[in-house]
Formats: sequence, structure tokens, C-alpha cells
Amino acid sequence: MRYLVTPWREKYITDEIDKGGCFLCEAASSENPAKKFILFKGEYSFIIMNLYPYNNGHLLIAPYKHLDSPVKAEKQVLDEMNSLMIKSLDILTKVYNPHGFNIGMNLGRAAGAGVPEHFHLHMVPRWDGDSNFMPLFSDTKVMFEGVEKSYNKLKKYFIDI
Repeated sequence: MRYLVTPWREKYITDEIDKGGCFLCEAASSENPAKKFILFKGEYSFIIMNLYPYNNGHLLIAPYKHLDSPVKAEKQVLDEMNSLMIKSLDILTKVYNPHGFNIGMNLGRAAGAGVPEHFHLHMVPRWDGDSNFMPLFSDTKVMFEGVEKSYNKLKKYFIDI
């Protein structure tokens, strides 16, 4: 069996547990969405950059309501999230030209959710060969640009979606 080790995420998970807060609720209610790297605010959900991305362009789509499962969400919330996913796919493809995507949800702590109380959808662009030995041998994830640069690159495409 092979394991994917992601030690750079420990701080993110531990900080959220220690704070007892929800970074998604905090970001959604922020008076400065750009400071929280929010790309788009819809009627029921929003798009935010992942501060501890698996790859450049890693987005999260989350409902405003603090719910632990999409089963508890109303249809219009899920419909809007799905629409934002499709639009984000188009934008990420234009901007980054990835070879593929990982899209999904981690529901519950056992499934890897860093904030299991607030479900959200991950969108991770992928490129052939984007996995390498650095995280395993040197506890380092190589990114070709920082989150702030990714945000600035993407923001203009999310203004009128």
C-alpha cells in the first residue's frame, strides 16, 4: 500500500482545531474579501483560494451556511455550487492549462476534512509530473507561485461569472 504524506497541512488542521473557529465562515463574513482571498461571492456560496494548496490554483467552493454535509444543504445551494464548479473549471483551464483536475469533498475528519463542520468542494488543477520526491524527503512542497499571485492572476476572471 502507498501513502500520500502531506505534512505541510498539519499547521492548517491544528490551527483550526486550536482556534475552534471556522475559517470559511470567518472569510465569508469578512469586510475585506480580497484579504481572505475570496474570488467570488454568489447568492448561496462563494469561491476562495486554499491557503495551503495541494497545487497552484487550488480553489474551495463553500456554502455560506455552516453545514457539515451537502445532504443538509438546500437544492439552490448545491445548484449554485455546481454552477460555480463548472465556471471555475473553465477559468482554471484558461489560466493554468492543467492536464487534469481533482475535484471532490472530504466529509468528516476521518475522510481528511480539516474543518468537518463546514463542507466545501476542492478543485485542484493537476499536471503530468506534478508529484515529486520533495514532500517525502525534505518535508517541502514545491509551488510555482504563491497564493497571493494565484489570487491576483485569477480574480479578474471571477468578477462577472
